[in-house]
Amino acid sequence: MTLLSLTDLAVTLRNRPVFSGVSLTIGEGELVGLIGPNGAGKTTLMRSALGLLPIQSGQSSLAAMSTADRARAVAWMPQAREIAWPVPVERLVALGRLPYLPISGKIPPADQEKIDAAIAYLGLEEFRARAASRLSGGEQARALIARAIAQDTPLLMTDEPIAGLDPAHQIATMQVFADLARHGRSTLVSLHDLGLAARHCTRLVLLAEGGILADGAPEDVLTDALLARAFGVTAWHQQTSSGPVFQPLEVI
Repeated sequence: MTLLSLTDLAVTLRNRPVFSGVSLTIGEGELVGLIGPNGAGKTTLMRSALGLLPIQSGQSSLAAMSTADRARAVAWMPQAREIAWPVPVERLVALGRLPYLPISGKIPPADQEKIDAAIAYLGLEEFRARAASRLSGGEQARALIARAIAQDTPLLMTDEPIAGLDPAHQIATMQVFADLARHGRSTLVSLHDLGLAARHCTRLVLLAEGGILADGAPEDVLTDALLARAFGVTAWHQQTSSGPVFQPLEVI
């Protein structure tokens, strides 16, 4: 089943072409890392795929949907994750159920079960009644992921969810996405940490030079030639008994 399909997508912002000719599909059970240098258009690609930015040409299966259908097809986590309102964590997570709630706004038992399951999945039980604005950065990130999981969509799109987190929370976040993939739900995640991308993603899409430069398994995308071309760096990578290890080394 195809969860996202982009065909010859092109976007221009402020009279500047960002990318063109972008085509890709995402199916079930994938953890797709969207990588590329600063300014390549990763955020723009995700937002235009969602219909949040105007598309110059091409098609996005998600942008073509009605708002109601799209809310049931994809959960979106933007890069900005500051929680300004002091709502309890449980209420924040419950917002993920808005696409399904009746007009009365009352939460049926089946929806409450999904909220409770998302809170438990992210280990947030002790914070259930705490104001989300009082959580640490890592805790807020977990709460927002729980909200997206409670939305119970087949696809999650998230923009740099591990930026600013400590190593433990970065790894834990990527493990959540990997676990979702093992259970058939897919995630498209933009990130700059190529080591975590190599270790956790089932597939990488490299956005550079105004389009998709490479799309495939991590070992096929993180090659010396492509790293030099897209990022201007060298790297050390090794397949170990604990999995792949990837470390950028020097600027060329």
